[in-house]
Amino acid sequence: MLTIGNFLGGMWANESWGRYWGWDPKETWALISIIIYTAVLHLRIVPKLNNKWLFNLMSIISFAAIMMTYFGVNFYLVGLHSYASGDRVITPDFVYYSIVFVTLLGLISYFANKKNQVL
Repeated sequence: MLTIGNFLGGMWANESWGRYWGWDPKETWALISIIIYTAVLHLRIVPKLNNKWLFNLMSIISFAAIMMTYFGVNFYLVGLHSYASGDRVITPDFVYYSIVFVTLLGLISYFANKKNQVL
């Protein structure tokens, strides 16, 4: 749906402003989210990358990209599609805590998965 919305939004933008792409933060983060989800979907095709642990970790990162697309861009970045006023961006502390938490959880799960893996 995000990919379809991005293509249809480009068509609408061309009708409205005479250009398909304007490098607005919302457009750019939508493209980043599409690329990340495409990478996740293609992990299963590459034999060495086809494992549940990597798929689950990348799914969490993909979800974070979607949250950045819908909330972070709207409230923290200035652009055509945002509610930010151009003031100094103050990153909430929970963003840093979330990054550290996901990194630690990823490392713990990696070693637990490696320990329980049957050769």
